[in-house]
Amino acid sequence: MGIFASKPVPKPNPYARKEAPEYSEPPTPAETPRRRPNPPPSPAKHLMAVLLRRHASMKPNAAEIAEGAEAGLDKSFGLSKKFASRFEVGEEVGRGHFGYTCSAIAKKGDLKSQKLAVKIIPKSKMTTAVAIEDVRREVKILRALTGHRNLARFHEAFEDSDNVYIVMELCEGGELLDRILQRGGKFSEDYARTIIVQILNVVAFCHLQGVIHRDIKPENFLFSSKHEDSEIKAIDFGLSDIIRPDQKLNEIVGSAYYVAPEVLRRSYGTEADVWSIGVIAYILLCGSRPFWARTESGIFRAVLKACPRFDDDPWPSSSSESKDFVRCLLCKDPSRRITAAQALCHPWLRDHEKVQLQLDVHVFRPMRAYMRSSPLRRAALRALSKILTADELFFLEKQFALLCPDANEGITLETIKKALMRSATEVMKESRVLDFLEPLNALGYRKMHREEFCAAALSIHQLEIGDGWEERAQSAYEIFEKDGNRAILIQELASELGLSPSVPIHTVLQEYIRHSDGKLTLPGFIRLLHSLRPCSPAKTP
Repeated sequence: MGIFASKPVPKPNPYARKEAPEYSEPPTPAETPRRRPNPPPSPAKHLMAVLLRRHASMKPNAAEIAEGAEAGLDKSFGLSKKFASRFEVGEEVGRGHFGYTCSAIAKKGDLKSQKLAVKIIPKSKMTTAVAIEDVRREVKILRALTGHRNLARFHEAFEDSDNVYIVMELCEGGELLDRILQRGGKFSEDYARTIIVQILNVVAFCHLQGVIHRDIKPENFLFSSKHEDSEIKAIDFGLSDIIRPDQKLNEIVGSAYYVAPEVLRRSYGTEADVWSIGVIAYILLCGSRPFWARTESGIFRAVLKACPRFDDDPWPSSSSESKDFVRCLLCKDPSRRITAAQALCHPWLRDHEKVQLQLDVHVFRPMRAYMRSSPLRRAALRALSKILTADELFFLEKQFALLCPDANEGITLETIKKALMRSATEVMKESRVLDFLEPLNALGYRKMHREEFCAAALSIHQLEIGDGWEERAQSAYEIFEKDGNRAILIQELASELGLSPSVPIHTVLQEYIRHSDGKLTLPGFIRLLHSLRPCSPAKTP
């Protein structure tokens, strides 16, 4: 459901590997299948069927919707009823599953004589309360986020007895998918970089507000004009949702080729959008999809199991930075995947003139754990921060500068809130980003300077998957030995690691403490780095 959905005329497959076989899992010995607790959904479950059921356009069981239930739905949105008197509707320019888009011209008012786009959503298709709420939320999100240069500008929403009308900027340059088709799928690195930077700009902004798009794909990015260097605009927030920083969603929505593994496992956050951007980046750089099969179930198995290939042409001639960038986005573990704000600081992108650095709410997650940690664990994190590379420090230092514009001052709770409010929209209140800062209340009484921030905000999970982690951990441990290691009791370490008193802690922890002096060993040091005790996550809706 979008401003410009896919055209009615089917398009040829733009970047399929024509001779590639369907992905298949390696054979396993015959054995009695064992049921796992809370298994993930079958990857063959059709995403479109979920969408159709969501809007009651398809009823697997007619008894699911009581006869006459639709009559009791409130389809009044409280929007202006003056659409017909203010706009003249032109030809249809796009059609989705639950609405269509037309060109329009304003007949009066501030927009008089301007060419616009109007998305028309028939109320007859709103046959469930969920479908009605989807439209309300889409209007709310578009109204709140409008103004970002890489987001199709929202002007106003209207309704009458038959339809909801969303009046938007008219982007006349066509879909990103169209340009992929025109170029045979292959873009130069420079042009691909320009597109990806703009996509990340708007997605990082959305994530800061607490908005997850959930349908990132080339069809949902339009060029504002037909010029080669035209800006790109994000559209179609019909599947978007507002999400708290510690919340997980469980509804499978999106498009098969771009869906993240954790979406198929029904537990995901904003990281799922980043995966989808990784798929687009892969396509732009090599002209083929990273996960491909002849059937949808095969695609889903590939997303869950397979790794993208970087040994086929043109990857061998691509820059190492571009390949590393795509790998960081297509990391299957969302806790180790870089965020949209981090991606803008990646060496492949960060010097691009169009980069718009954004605050990253995700840095507050390790900061919250740091503020609850013991002095011993803080010392371990400070030691680890001293072995960070210049590229790893770049993102943290940029975040520090956004939170504390005066480099000579330190971060306080007040400076964090001020930095957030400079970019805040109405939806940030609903996503409760400020509530997420509660464990940082101690910063109301003291300051956190740059070096401590780099220790508090670093991601151990991301460092672990980098090259040479064992050697780097050893180097950090040697610094810790000099500056922070001290004798520690087994009971104290058990408490630090959050182990229950019922566990035979002497057996579990004996390899973590040296018998000679009672100090942490290297395995104990690494285990200590992971002793995160996050707040209880929000319940999955």
